[in-house]
Amino acid sequence: MTLAELDDAALAAKLALEAGRLLTVVREVSGLAGKALGDHGDRDANRFLCEAIRAARPDDGLLSEEEKDNPERLARSRVWIIDPVDGTREYSEGRGDWAVHVALAVDGVPVHGAVALPGLEGEVVLRSDRPDTLRPMAERPRFLISRTRPAREAEAVAAALGGELVPMGSAGAKAMAVVRGEAEVYLHSGGQYEWDSCAPVAVAAAHGLHCSRIDGSPLLYNQPDTYMPDLLICRQEWAEQVLGRVSGLDPFNDFATK
Repeated sequence: MTLAELDDAALAAKLALEAGRLLTVVREVSGLAGKALGDHGDRDANRFLCEAIRAARPDDGLLSEEEKDNPERLARSRVWIIDPVDGTREYSEGRGDWAVHVALAVDGVPVHGAVALPGLEGEVVLRSDRPDTLRPMAERPRFLISRTRPAREAEAVAAALGGELVPMGSAGAKAMAVVRGEAEVYLHSGGQYEWDSCAPVAVAAAHGLHCSRIDGSPLLYNQPDTYMPDLLICRQEWAEQVLGRVSGLDPFNDFATK
C-alpha cells in the first residue's frame, strides 16, 4: 500500500515512525554532536516529512517548524502540522525524552495525530486512532514541567494540590507521559507554537484527556499567528481543580519568591 492509499491517521503514524527511525540512524552514524547533530536531524527529518506529505496529500496545507510559513495554508480546511524533532536539545544530547509530531488539523481542530518517541525502547508511536485504556492515577498528582524552564503556574498549582513535580524534556514527551500514565498533569505557560502541541493534543484528546488553554478555552490551530501562549493536558479527574487553581493565582503573592 502506498502512502497516498493510507487513511489520514495511518499516514500520520507511518510518517512519525519512519522519521523517528531516520533520526535514530542520523544520531548513531553521523558522528555529529550538539547543535550540529540537532541541525542535521531537523533538516533531514523535515525534508522527509514534507516531501512525503506533499506527495501523499497534494491538496492539503502544511505547517512545519523547520520551513518558512506559507500563508496559503490559511485558505485550506485540511492542514498538516508537524514538528520533525520536538526536543532538539534532548535529541542532540543523546537523551530519550524527545519526539516526532505529525498531525492533521481540520478547520482548526486537531483530528488526527501521531507522536513517535524514538528514544524509548520498542519504537513507541502513540496514535489518535488507536487509543489505549488509561492507567490508574497516582494518589498525588504528578505535574510534568520543563527540565530547564519550569512554568511558575505549574509549580504554584502543584504546591496547592500537594502534587509532585516531574522534570522532562520535549513537549511531546511530556504530553505522552500523561497518556502513558506516567503523570497526571502537563500545565505549560511559557509559550509554544502550533507544531509543539497539535499532534500531542490529537493523541491526548483521543485517549479521553482534558486538553485546553490554561483558562479553559479551546486550543485552535492553523491560525495566522502560530504562537500559543499556554496549554493544559491532564486527566479529566484533575481538570476542574487545576483550572480553578490557575484562575485563582495571585501574581503578587504566588510568584513573589520565584
